[in-house]
Amino acid sequence: MLVGVCDFPGDYAFPPAGYGGIERWLWAVAVGARAAGADVHLLGPHWRPELADEWHVWPTRLEDVTPGCQEARKLRDASYDLLVVGHEYPSLPAWRSVWETLDADVATFQHWPYFEHRTDAFDGLRSRLYCYSEQMRQRYAEHLPIAELAVHLGLNEAELPARGEGELLWMGRIDRQKAPHLAIRAAGLLGQRITVAGPVFDADYVDAYREVFGAEHVRMVGEVGGEAKMHLLADASAFVYTCAPNYIEAGAASFGEALRAGTPVAALAWQTGTCAHAALCEHTGSIAQVHHDADDAIAAKALSDAIEQVLPSRAREVQEIGLSRFDPAAHFHALATRPC
Repeated sequence: MLVGVCDFPGDYAFPPAGYGGIERWLWAVAVGARAAGADVHLLGPHWRPELADEWHVWPTRLEDVTPGCQEARKLRDASYDLLVVGHEYPSLPAWRSVWETLDADVATFQHWPYFEHRTDAFDGLRSRLYCYSEQMRQRYAEHLPIAELAVHLGLNEAELPARGEGELLWMGRIDRQKAPHLAIRAAGLLGQRITVAGPVFDADYVDAYREVFGAEHVRMVGEVGGEAKMHLLADASAFVYTCAPNYIEAGAASFGEALRAGTPVAALAWQTGTCAHAALCEHTGSIAQVHHDADDAIAAKALSDAIEQVLPSRAREVQEIGLSRFDPAAHFHALATRPC
């Protein structure tokens, strides 16, 4: 099978080190496809140039190709079986005009809950949309979404043996939508130290909660990638997931990252059918289910109770489940298989 994994214009390199969502998913699919025995081409100019030593990198984006030109003929002659792309592309006319000349399936994962697809973007067979949670599948029901947990990998982020003897960990982008102040408050209720890792996307939010972020039990480490990130995940006693009441999680890299590292997850959920409900089980985490009108105090107390339920953790068991549930090769196989 020949697979083309397509980049897209963005702020993060492919593969990323540290933070990233869809970029990490595209890299995980490429790694998983190769592990599953497929031939893989990395399509697009945004891939790191050093990858050309070990990968076939073709710096071409379909949307930049004129149908019928020499480059379009080269793409057709390559005989791709599957193209894997960001969720925007099956609805992008310039991209579709070239893809429709190819005898290739297309698979994508919905990483943003507010994108509006054209009505004919997906047929569920040749063009397939995958969604993480029941909540996301309901939002995109008209596009015949297929249930699948996304796998995300970064550069130089091989899993370490699980230890789980350190502090609590919150990791992600720091803004109001992700609401890490609730994780900090929950840790404070338990008298636990917590590491907060990730880039600041909303300085006003951090300033509004400066007393929370500046508390003595909080360690702010900024964006962390590579081996340092894997040490944080492997050492953490529990991963604390939070979000704002009106936020819809679409891609949820953090669940797979934590479980693959052997770190159980205490997750805050304001609604049902979320990514937390899809990713976690009684062996890997605990969900603090709260009403969407609950205030910060109620949410933090429910989250602290969920943290207590996963401590102390059985790190090796969690890692074994995580590596199986979020396996790149198995994920690629799911994307590459047409539904019966």
